Amino acid sequence: MREITEHTDQTIQAEILHPAVERFILHWGEMGGQWGVNRSVSQIHALLYISEHPRTAEEIAFVLGIARSNVSNSLKELLAWDLIRRVPVRGDRREHFEAEADVWELVSRIAAGRKAREIDPALAVLRSCVADFDGDQDINPVAAKRLKEMLSFTETIDTWYAQMLHVPKAKLAGLLRLGAKIIKFVPTQKSKTNADKTNDNI
Repeated sequence: MREITEHTDQTIQAEILHPAVERFILHWGEMGGQWGVNRSVSQIHALLYISEHPRTAEEIAFVLGIARSNVSNSLKELLAWDLIRRVPVRGDRREHFEAEADVWELVSRIAAGRKAREIDPALAVLRSCVADFDGDQDINPVAAKRLKEMLSFTETIDTWYAQMLHVPKAKLAGLLRLGAKIIKFVPTQKSKTNADKTNDNI
């Protein structure tokens, strides 16, 4: 944890957000709302992400025009997501906060948080559902088939995510830049012959 030299509250009073910065903060808030995240939480995260120095809760409340109590709750949520951290400032006993600035690390932490809150619970429910109807002749075969397909897909995504966590950032960036070209390296299955299709239907 690094220590920051003191900056005064005069910075707060003199600060006017650049229109581009304000537009980014507002959009980040709207985008967070679409993901089910409180708008204030997302706006505070956006402000801390683009700030050149750590900010206090009072400073955040002043700049964004958000109630101090709302800021405190939002900061707790961002700390729980591990998207921000407390930073000591010499000569100031108040808590200061800064956001993770590495965009790859930032996206990784957001993905980890969403996986824990969405994918993991869904996976647990799907596994429980499939286990409950296993061997049960009363369940509709269409429902059974689709639940198994959904479980298989979710497990594939979960496995892929776990593997991507161990891929170095440089290689992951290269993988993303390949885009559709990656298809050339993926083995394809041979088309089934008429005989194979006939056997499948037997």
